[in-house]
Amino acid sequence: MTVVTERLRALVVDDSAFMRKVISDLLAADPDIEVIGTARDGLEALDRIKRDKPSVVTMDVEMPRMDGLAALERIMTECPVPVVMVSSLTQDGAETTIRALSLGAVDFVGKPSGTISLDMAKVRQELIGKVKLATRVSLASLRRSVHGHLRPRDKSWSALAGEPVRRPDDGPAPRPVKGRAGSPVDRLVVIGSSTGGPGALHTVVPDLIPARGTAFLIIQHMPAGFTKSLAERLNELSAVTVREAVDGEPLTDGVALLAPGGYHLTVTPDRAVALNQDPPQHGVRPSVDVTLESAVEAFGKRCVGVILTGMGFDGAKGMAALKRAGGRTIVQDEASCVVYGMPRAVVEMGNADLVVPLEEVAVAVNQSVEQIPPPGREEGGKRAVGS
Repeated sequence: MTVVTERLRALVVDDSAFMRKVISDLLAADPDIEVIGTARDGLEALDRIKRDKPSVVTMDVEMPRMDGLAALERIMTECPVPVVMVSSLTQDGAETTIRALSLGAVDFVGKPSGTISLDMAKVRQELIGKVKLATRVSLASLRRSVHGHLRPRDKSWSALAGEPVRRPDDGPAPRPVKGRAGSPVDRLVVIGSSTGGPGALHTVVPDLIPARGTAFLIIQHMPAGFTKSLAERLNELSAVTVREAVDGEPLTDGVALLAPGGYHLTVTPDRAVALNQDPPQHGVRPSVDVTLESAVEAFGKRCVGVILTGMGFDGAKGMAALKRAGGRTIVQDEASCVVYGMPRAVVEMGNADLVVPLEEVAVAVNQSVEQIPPPGREEGGKRAVGS
């Protein structure tokens, strides 16, 4: 008996007739994908989505009448459907793409040579792969992630010293002054994410407390050219300082360094960061495992590892090493993940100390950091012999 698999129904949105034709042809050449139509801008896309019910949408960013950002906000509210952005690789395009990912786009594909790319065939496999993956994400989780990072913060700075989580009716919580640094770094938080990660990071990072002596590393699977814009966007929203990492710079308390796209990031014995372009691990570079394993060597049990939404199992090996060293391991739960792949791998290996919803990840991190005793003290707060 032959099993008939239903083809994915794709809608292609771009203001260029040429690009609509090229992208449609690339997708339609795959036997699993049916291109059901095209749209010239966000308004037309909304009409087509409501009428034709596509299973996935590819969308340009810059379009007349209604651009990709405005369309995304409307789509996620009125007619949720997975969206893959197809955008320019220019700096302006990168900044807009990061904004799109924070608004609910599942992923993005860069146009190789600008707004009108004659060489889109170069990214054919990436485009098809991401379109297929997009149809397997949890739309409910994607919407919760987007709405979560847009909501007013109600518990951002409440977790120090085990304080209870603030509730919406508790009134605003105090926000620490940004930019104070200088204490020796004796604690490290490493956060890893992939598909759905930019949206998740927009929920988690703004709620991190820049505790004295604590540095942060963020590893997001993302190509070169986009991580700088992601760091700048997160920095605008957060009390910790967020910036793209530079080879050789020391870890600094109150600062979160984001691994540049295309580079592995490692922690050196003298607690600085080093970048390299060694072969990808698990098909990705940067790799969470590469960073976590070096972090464990440098910080041991004074490290907190966090795995957010993402496909595959990058980070599982590093979290296992951290667990063996006595550090704290935190993963995002299945219900709130856009793709429950990387967190699942940690859980199934038995290496997750805490499994929490996305909106509670930052609280878990802040409390875990605060529970690490000062250097020279034993666990439980007793002074070590000779201290």
